[in-house]
Amino acid sequence: MIDLAKKMRDADDFLHHLYVHMNELNQFVIFSGLTFREFVSAVGPLQNILLLKNEYEDGSFNMHTRLEFVEDKGIAKFAKKAMDSKKDLCWIDFSDELKLNLLTPQEQAELLYIGHKKEPLRSPFYHQLQNKYVYLSSEEEKVSKIYFRDLKDVLKLITQVFNGVIQEKERPTTFWRRKVSNLVPFFTEEMIRNFHEDVKDGVLFSIYKIEKPKIAYVMELRNISDDYFPDEIWDDLNSILKQKPDKILEIHK
Repeated sequence: MIDLAKKMRDADDFLHHLYVHMNELNQFVIFSGLTFREFVSAVGPLQNILLLKNEYEDGSFNMHTRLEFVEDKGIAKFAKKAMDSKKDLCWIDFSDELKLNLLTPQEQAELLYIGHKKEPLRSPFYHQLQNKYVYLSSEEEKVSKIYFRDLKDVLKLITQVFNGVIQEKERPTTFWRRKVSNLVPFFTEEMIRNFHEDVKDGVLFSIYKIEKPKIAYVMELRNISDDYFPDEIWDDLNSILKQKPDKILEIHK
């Protein structure tokens, strides 16, 4: 009994938590605990993004849609500004500005509807734009609703978010420890694929580090009932973490 008590962890003992609920039919995923900056870092280089709701003084303006956009090379700077602003964020990516100018009035109206209602009238993937994502975040609800053209990107996103946490934790603090980074363990998409069916029902991923007897990172998965709204999870986090994990994944140095 004493041993079990020692193993009980509070929310602060974990390095990161991420709630994921996939709607496979409509090709969107609800996330909580995911920042825009983490998203950008995890999915790799983004195309240009068209801002459906936001203003950005360092962005560009498209005369055809009357909307601002951020070119691919400026997205990292925009991500930092967006984090600081604490405002809702709504955007869709696109290949180049010439394609924006081909959007019909109906398609432009649909994009405005997405920005206003945070849901599409039909499939939000446009041939003209060749977009991979539609990103809709609510700062008040601490939730991001993201549409994926290819749902396989969701597994890549989850993998890279947690690998980023590990990489930050293992970052050497001095010049002489640089070689240690070669020993950093990472999750793979193949490992995370084991959770593919779980995310359809809504799950909380949590990760912590073990120092002894050897260094390891442990990912716990807990199924979250429909009684919870995503923003409520954080208020009851310690209670949820007291529940036995439904699945565990462990990687070692």
